[in-house]
Amino acid sequence: MESQFFDKEYRVHVYETGPDGKLNLFSLFNYLQDIASDHAVFLGFGRDDLMRDNRFWVLSRMYAEVKEWPVWEDKIIVRTWPNGTDKLFALRNYEVRFPDGRHIASGTSSWLILDQTTRRVQRPDTVLARFQPNLNLTDSPLRYATKIDAAAETGNETLPFRVRVSDIDVNLHTNNVQYLKWACDTYGIEFVMKNIPKSAEINYLAESVFDEEITIQTSVGEEKCLFYNHSVFRTDGRKELCRIRIEWIEGNVN
Repeated sequence: MESQFFDKEYRVHVYETGPDGKLNLFSLFNYLQDIASDHAVFLGFGRDDLMRDNRFWVLSRMYAEVKEWPVWEDKIIVRTWPNGTDKLFALRNYEVRFPDGRHIASGTSSWLILDQTTRRVQRPDTVLARFQPNLNLTDSPLRYATKIDAAAETGNETLPFRVRVSDIDVNLHTNNVQYLKWACDTYGIEFVMKNIPKSAEINYLAESVFDEEITIQTSVGEEKCLFYNHSVFRTDGRKELCRIRIEWIEGNVN
């Protein structure tokens, strides 16, 4: 049987860091999606494998908690493994560490399989069930992402902007991580120099495509910690595309 774990080393490039010199949040999420894709291909249920059956993967939810942020030129090891299924969701876990074993972050994600023609959700293949068949939600080192609240209507809203060519992926839709990048761009430079993300959670609700007009609404949670809720909208019809919840703390996570 194939290994249920898959490890990959990444080196933090300067273009993946923020103004504080640390790995930025959306680059971390890029790593998690990258290794998920590689492992799915290795196990035989990657993008091309599903496309042969007229199906495709859709990332529905993702959650990550960060203990320590790597900096430019650090090497890190990302580990991922499938954790079975929960109803229509295929579940996947992540652990991120330095080469010496120090813990950096943990993450979880929930994926759906859609029929390419009907866009209807399909039940995960039995091929997924043979990996970690005895694991379930209680065996995850981190909780799975849940439904999160939309930003409050009284929150601040950005000026409209257009989906650009650089936002589009191979499926001609906005790349998943771009939504997180857009949300991060709503913060001012003073804020990001004084605060650092401790956790981030994303719910993907609908697709967007090239040249659609987008706006982002942001509100601050009532908790003692700095929780910011972001709702990404398509201005045409006021369609909500994505919800993002970022927890910030003052100073460094080190």
